Amino acid sequence: IWENIPKYFLTERQVKKLRSTDGLAEPYEWNYSEKDNNFTVRLQPALIKQTNGKYKAFFPGITEEIIEEALKKFLTIQNHGLHDPEKVETWVRFSLSMLHRELKEQGRERNRNEIRHAIDVMSLSIITLFKNSKEIWKGSILQDLLTVGREEYLADSSSLHVCRLPLFISHAINQLEYRQFNYKRLMNCDEQLARWIYKRLINRYRQANLMNNYHFMYSSLKESALLLQNRETDNRKKVISALKELVNKNIIYKYEAQEVKKNRIISDVKYIIFPSNEFISEQKAANKRSNVIEGNSINLFTGQSVNN
Repeated sequence: IWENIPKYFLTERQVKKLRSTDGLAEPYEWNYSEKDNNFTVRLQPALIKQTNGKYKAFFPGITEEIIEEALKKFLTIQNHGLHDPEKVETWVRFSLSMLHRELKEQGRERNRNEIRHAIDVMSLSIITLFKNSKEIWKGSILQDLLTVGREEYLADSSSLHVCRLPLFISHAINQLEYRQFNYKRLMNCDEQLARWIYKRLINRYRQANLMNNYHFMYSSLKESALLLQNRETDNRKKVISALKELVNKNIIYKYEAQEVKKNRIISDVKYIIFPSNEFISEQKAANKRSNVIEGNSINLFTGQSVNN
């Protein structure tokens, strides 16, 4: 559920249009459908105080997206992740330097001021999710954030920020629903839509092999909220650009696009995906890992396992 919620789709250009002359902005809503259910996500921007003493509205974007992925990686590092299955809570410890090094290593370098700003946006912006007009969740991307100032950090360089991850992530860990995937390959994708499609393939194309392909519709891609160009022609070009990157990153071997027309007008497009050998191997490894985990009760943070 968490991966499907559109959170990071607004670009800085779009945010500028949403801001009033005094730098503030109303919450932004996006509607989408999935499995015969209608969803609405409401993004309430973070209000961050500027050097001139005034507040300015910021929505989560690409920087916040890649920092979330880095924090989830830190969760797997010993002494940096804490998961309480009874309270269904997941905490991660990190420093700005850790994030700076990680993003630089993955080719997504941001300076410390940009990282600090993104952390503020992730903790101060509020996401509200509605299912069939009923509110089912409200919260921030980073919850219960405990920060460390520069003076405290200089006095003790081992001091770390601590934050609680959303309930959806904790629940997925409790239910052993998180799949193994190639984190470096994900972070190496330049286009945001390419990363979104790659995640979709990881979770849905589990039996990838050379004998069965995978397909999805252009209309379903619009759930991502990443196709907001004025013309549908430009949106379809954006999809092709993302698919070409997936080929270049050796995630898929090739793709086909079949237009669905109604009265000579393109009403939809069917995209057929053929997996690369590397993606097939990675999905098989993820399936094997899932089977092992399902067969054992495993504490992911102590490494101890007990057969069911």
